[in-house]
Amino acid sequence: MDTNVWLARRLWLIPVAVIITGGSFAVNLGHVGRVEGGVVGRVLVVVLAAAAATSLLLLDRFPVLLAATGALSGAYFAVGGENGPIFFALIVASFVVATRRPFPTWFPLLLTAAVLTWAGLVVRGVRWDELAVGAWQAIGIGALVSAAAAIGSMLRQGRAAWVDRTSRAAAEERLRMAQDLHDGVGHGLAVIAMQAGVALHVLDRDPAAARTSLEAIRTTSREALDALRTELATIAGEPAPRRPASGVEAIPALVERVRSAGLRLEVIGEPGELTPQSGAAAYAVLQEALTNVLRHAAASTATVVWERGADSVALRVSDDGHGGAVQDEGMGISGMRSRVEALGGTFRAGPVPHGGFEVSAVLPA
Repeated sequence: MDTNVWLARRLWLIPVAVIITGGSFAVNLGHVGRVEGGVVGRVLVVVLAAAAATSLLLLDRFPVLLAATGALSGAYFAVGGENGPIFFALIVASFVVATRRPFPTWFPLLLTAAVLTWAGLVVRGVRWDELAVGAWQAIGIGALVSAAAAIGSMLRQGRAAWVDRTSRAAAEERLRMAQDLHDGVGHGLAVIAMQAGVALHVLDRDPAAARTSLEAIRTTSREALDALRTELATIAGEPAPRRPASGVEAIPALVERVRSAGLRLEVIGEPGELTPQSGAAAYAVLQEALTNVLRHAAASTATVVWERGADSVALRVSDDGHGGAVQDEGMGISGMRSRVEALGGTFRAGPVPHGGFEVSAVLPA
């Protein structure tokens, strides 16, 4: 633990320790009380109170001192120490430990400390012939210690829940950035690979077509590099303009980009007006599905079908490739599924009986 953090956690304990020590000094040495042993006995009880107060400052690092706090408090009462702020020692100690440690680690120590403190109260009650008073004091301190420990546990659980929520949000953001990189850069690289293949195929007999493919490679690579720079800057914590998520308006350009890579692509129907969330999900599903066709399907033709319902839109992307088993452990299909299901839609992907592969998604309109 960082030293500054360690000290900051204990700043509020310093005045508590001063109050316990100073108050014990006042009630035991400030007037003639019932402490046996004269001045030596009164100095002893003050030393015990000061030791109990000092133990509070070390509890975070050495929780076993919780038992020592109870033993010192019990010894204080057993030798005849007067009532005073020493009662707060075990109460504060139980709160401190409960806010820093899980219940199973501190409960046996707290139980031991409480028993030792109660024993001291009983001994003093017998010696002073005030056993009933000592019993009530033991009940009272037990109730306060229990309340302090319960409050400390709730604070610790609340802090742990906040840390868990923060960690989960950070993990989800990292996953989102990885998904965006996978979608944007992966699609760009797939189109570039196809365009490069087309350019090499027609380079000698059709320079104009090769030039068109090279220009498409240039445009696609710029878009992929922009996406890569933006996400890497975000990961590094540097300021970067956040690109708006592509939606329905970007689908025609996506279709033309895939067609320019040499894939025969037929589009049937239109998605129509969609909410920004559904539009972004529809674009992402279509982009990933077409990217998979380019990269894995060895297909010559793909078909995109839009079916508009009253409050939903269905998207089907199929190809005439070799199909194959669904690989759902990566970011491709699982990413499409998570995007669709996050909006309450349904998703399916897999080979079809007549050959090829089909991705279908139903999204709220």
